[in-house]
Amino acid sequence: MNNEEFRRPKASLPQRGGGAKRRWGALALVLLILSLSLTACHGSKGRAGFEVPAEFDTSKNYEITFWAKNDTNKTQTEIYKKAIADFEALYPNITVSMKLYTDYGRIYNDVITNISTNTTPNVCITYPDHIATYLTGDNVVVPLDGLFDDAKYGLGGSEVRFDGPTKDELIPQFLTECAFSGATYAVPYMRSTEAMYINKTYVEALGYELPDVVTWDFVWEVAEAATKKDADGTFAVNGQKVMIPFIYKSTDNMMIQMLRQLDAPYSTDAGEILILNDTTKDLLKQVAGHAKSGAFSTFKISSYPANFLNAGQCIFAVDSTAGATWMGSDAPLVDISPDSIVQFETAVRTVPQFDPEHPQMISQGPSVCVFNKADPQEVLASWLFTQYLLTNETQIAYAETEGYVPVTSKAQNDAAYQEYLHSDAGDALHYPIKLQAAQLLLDNTENTFTTPVFNGSASLRDAAGALIESVTKSVRRKQTVDDAYIAKLYDDTASLYRLNQSSGRSGMTSSGDLGPLPAGSKALLITLAVVWALLAAWAIAGKVKKK
Repeated sequence: MNNEEFRRPKASLPQRGGGAKRRWGALALVLLILSLSLTACHGSKGRAGFEVPAEFDTSKNYEITFWAKNDTNKTQTEIYKKAIADFEALYPNITVSMKLYTDYGRIYNDVITNISTNTTPNVCITYPDHIATYLTGDNVVVPLDGLFDDAKYGLGGSEVRFDGPTKDELIPQFLTECAFSGATYAVPYMRSTEAMYINKTYVEALGYELPDVVTWDFVWEVAEAATKKDADGTFAVNGQKVMIPFIYKSTDNMMIQMLRQLDAPYSTDAGEILILNDTTKDLLKQVAGHAKSGAFSTFKISSYPANFLNAGQCIFAVDSTAGATWMGSDAPLVDISPDSIVQFETAVRTVPQFDPEHPQMISQGPSVCVFNKADPQEVLASWLFTQYLLTNETQIAYAETEGYVPVTSKAQNDAAYQEYLHSDAGDALHYPIKLQAAQLLLDNTENTFTTPVFNGSASLRDAAGALIESVTKSVRRKQTVDDAYIAKLYDDTASLYRLNQSSGRSGMTSSGDLGPLPAGSKALLITLAVVWALLAAWAIAGKVKKK
């Protein structure tokens, strides 16, 4: 249709109502243009990719936001505050505003919400699994490879105003987890692993000798022996009415580590879900058998392993090395009354192994990412603060609060940290169990591994733990865990966690889920619906007038 035909009604049509048609046509055109403009915005690449500025502009002031996680640990809060104050003294034109969260899930949810409104923080402590989801937006998270290597402002750069680590001083095993989707999107902040905290007194009372490396067979055998009761109904090993010999805090880690130790499939780097296999089925049946006898339970079902361990109601408690300050008769931090604590000798070992000659244990802990902004100078200011979190003073101070270890060889080899590790003071700061837990990770860094990171890997991790939780609950409800049960469990888990859909498409999770719909997309869909409704009404009105 040419312009002349559009402006003038055809001769065969009555002239009456032509003005109304023109008005409808104009309205439709406006709405169509509006919808196309929204489409153009939605289909754009979003914010431009970050490029490192040649110089940092110190003549302008920058306010950056820092989101961090804190478990009501006042010491950790003060470490953050001191790091911010010291950094601001070095860079007077940068102000850091901190927001504390009680758990990483809340940080994740807030970041996802703020991506759609371009109000993400500048710097965020998070997990790589979460960052993989953030990457579904265009240029949301800054790839750090170029910043690492920048001669002026990179790690160990000539213009950096503090003594930070070089790239070679970042522990390779810890940095590996932060690289995915073709780039490095975070730096490690702290690292921990899991440890088994053992009531050695009870193990020996049951007639066993605790080995240097504990196997799964050993744990199951001792745990079953500890379920025996005396005639009065109390447990023989502790004389109490409560005994849960083996409690695991994070069952997702339990399943992941068992599969890794057996060289069994979990997932591929590309996001292919492989966990629902025969090896997993065999492991679940094994867990169900020990849960049925009362030898095994989980944190979600029973409660914190430390509470049972310290009360003499548990023999093997698996928790993070970062939780070591809660473990043992003399633990500085406890959640039970002092009169409930039982005295025993505590031993610290790696998590149970299938092959003690080749131990495998998970590496975990928070990382730090930098979010992209319209002003590259603001991003550079954020990167400088991120680097400051890797300085020896910050790393060592934070590591000393719990059983974490610093993520740089520079900090690990520092005289102050070595003195802390080998202190025999025995006070709360130098609690022996905490020092042993940290040393366990330092001694086994090369035996640690990380799971593949992709958009949806966090959901897969949740599913891994849910499998163990499900069979443990089921046997407590007198259900039979057999092949038919496992088959249904696999179907239910795949559906609930959306594991049965492709992850190979760009921007898709392992569930095929694109994540929360951005506000702009919602507005676009609503506008398009209105446009087509009005066009349909116009067409119907035209037909009525013809008749």
